[in-house]
Parts: sequence; C-alpha cells; structure tokens
Amino acid sequence: MFVPGASRSTATILHADLDSFYASVEQRDDPSLRGRPVVVGGGVALAASYEAKAFGVRTAMSGGAARRLCPNLIEVPPRFDVYTAASTAVFEIFRDTSPIVEPMSIDEAFIAAGLWRIAGSPTEIATELRRRVAVEVGLPISVGVARTKFLAKVASAVSKPDGLLVVEPDGELDFLHPLPVQRLWGVGAVTATKLHERGLHTVADVAAMSPEALVAIVGRSMGHQLHALAHNRDTRRVTTGKRRGSIGSQQALGRQRRSRDEIDVVLWRLVDRVAGRMRRADRVGRTITLRLRFDDLTRVTRSRSLSDATSATSVIHATAAGVLDAAWTLIEARGISLLGISVGNLVDRDAVQLVLPFERCDADELDTVLDAVHERFGRTALQRATTLRSDPGIQLPMLPD
Repeated sequence: MFVPGASRSTATILHADLDSFYASVEQRDDPSLRGRPVVVGGGVALAASYEAKAFGVRTAMSGGAARRLCPNLIEVPPRFDVYTAASTAVFEIFRDTSPIVEPMSIDEAFIAAGLWRIAGSPTEIATELRRRVAVEVGLPISVGVARTKFLAKVASAVSKPDGLLVVEPDGELDFLHPLPVQRLWGVGAVTATKLHERGLHTVADVAAMSPEALVAIVGRSMGHQLHALAHNRDTRRVTTGKRRGSIGSQQALGRQRRSRDEIDVVLWRLVDRVAGRMRRADRVGRTITLRLRFDDLTRVTRSRSLSDATSATSVIHATAAGVLDAAWTLIEARGISLLGISVGNLVDRDAVQLVLPFERCDADELDTVLDAVHERFGRTALQRATTLRSDPGIQLPMLPD
C-alpha cells in the first residue's frame, strides 16, 4: 500500500511493529490456532489475535468480558521466555538492516534507513525487513515509512495487519488530514471527547484551529503538541544508545476485589522483574514509584526516594510495600484494577560511591543466585515461596517501558 508522491523519496524513517505480538507467537507455534480468535493471558487479556479483535476483544479486557464478546475465544497462558526469544531474533534483523535502531518496546522500534543509497530505497529496505522477519522468525510485522517519526508510526498503524505503507513527502498532509483525531499522539478517550465536543473529528479539523484555540480546549502543552503534529511538525531524530531514566512493569488485575496478601504477591513479582532488569543493565536507582488504577479507571502515583541508590530486590520491595500500605485505605474504598512499579533516578552501578560496610549482604547473594537460575532455566524455574500463594489466574506480563 503506497501513498502517491515524488519519485525520489526522502522518507527515510521506518517504524516497525510486530502484529498482536504475543498472540502471533502462539499462532506461529500452534498451527491449530491460526485463523482462530485467540487471547493470551489468565484472567486478563495480555494480547488478542486479529480474529479476536474482530469481535471487539482488546488488550487488558477481563477474560469474562472477552468471552461474552466472542464465545468461541481460545485462551492460552503466556510464555514470556518464548516471547523474549522471538523479540531478540527480530531485533537482530533490525540491527542487520541499519546501525541506527531505537527500540520502543519488546515488539516495535524506529529504524533510520540512512544508508538507502547503498542498501536500496527505504521502500526496498522495508520490504526486505518484512520478508526476513516472516521467513526467519515466522511472524507478521507492519512497517510505516515517512519523513518524521510521528508519521512513520501512524503509517505502520494504518497499514496493519501485516502491511507496508510509505508516505512520500509531497503526500504527507493528504494522508494525515483525513484520519481521526485519535491518530494524534497523546489523544486518548478523554482528549478525544473534548475535541469531539468542539466539532473536531479529523486531523484536518485540528490543523485548521489556531494554537491558542487548541490550548483553550486541551491545555497549553497538549494544545501546542496537537497543532504541531496536525501539520506533521516533528523534529525528533532516531537515536540509539540512550539510557533509560527509569525501569518499570505493571499488572492488570481485573475488577474482582483482591486481598492485601494477593496484591503483595503481585507486587513481589513486579519487583522481582524490575530489579532483575536493573541488575542486567548494571543500573541502580533511588526513587520507587507505584502506579495505581482504580475500578473507575482513575489513576494515581505515589513515590518514595531512598538515601542510597540500589537494585536489591528486598530493598525495593520493602519501600514499595510501604508506599502500598500508605495507599491501602484508598484502594479499599475504590478498588484496584492495575498495579505498576518503576524505579527512577537511575545511574550506572559503577558511578555510585560505595557505602560502608563494603561486604555483600544476604539479600545481594540471593539476588545473584536468582538471576543466574533465571538466566539459565527461565523465570519459572525458581520462584519465591511468597508468590506461590497467588491465584493462578494472575499472570505477570513482560511489558516494556
């Protein structure tokens, strides 16, 4: 699928996004699932195949709600180690394609086709990338190609499933302006409702508004952002090697009420995952943040900072548990449908001055053993006894930041 434009393209930014990643891996590995409505997850949908999406099934939907929409739905448990291996294989192809790859999550990245005069046109590069992912990894992937990161991401989304869309420079606004306002970055349900109430339904409607008028509707920062994006003004470049300022993970819990013990099991699993990722990256952090989503879909965050940066699981958990305790009255009153944790103010481990005493503590030794076992045998090979109290329906997704 192509948008008409100039014969000589300067659209050299690719956005590559695996289609329904977890569900596609399951359909790849089990031929009986192909062409059938599939969700990955226990109790909460972590991913839905396009066949399931056709019935209205969406990520983060409860299993009961998904089954009501699609009675023939097939639910499969997640296999995070398999998804990690598939992601690693795909990113190797990305890096063979270009030395400049900016990962956005486990299943998507921006790629700069700056060497197109040597490797072929950006369209040829994107076509070969899609072919290799299909042949070598066995997964469908959608790719958008454009002059800006924003438009490349929009193009990949419009091209789904398993498509390629190139937006040439002289066709940018012709492509962008008929799209619904929800295609603009940052426009969720709340912002879309505000825009719709003012009669703004397409990107063209937004582009026709002055920045001042948009600021009056959605606020200063969002108003200026929407005005720029509606005119495809995005000066960000594809970058690589940039280190994260925080590492986190989150878990959707559904709408049923959970006890404090059940929530603490989820918290332990989240902390285990986040702390392990920090240690693999040789990073330590000082600020622990909990993200809570209540049953009415409102959200709050609560943070606490440590005097010394750490990646120790027990220290991060103890701090996070204290934050959770402080918010428990609110959780009891309003229910909780999502729990997330992140560790911020990250620095390289080598940059931290050692604190007396220098000896390793027992918690450090346990973390080291757990990391080694998980690296060799997978995360389910050895687990904390605390986490075995949980409802088996609660599964921890490996969600990227």
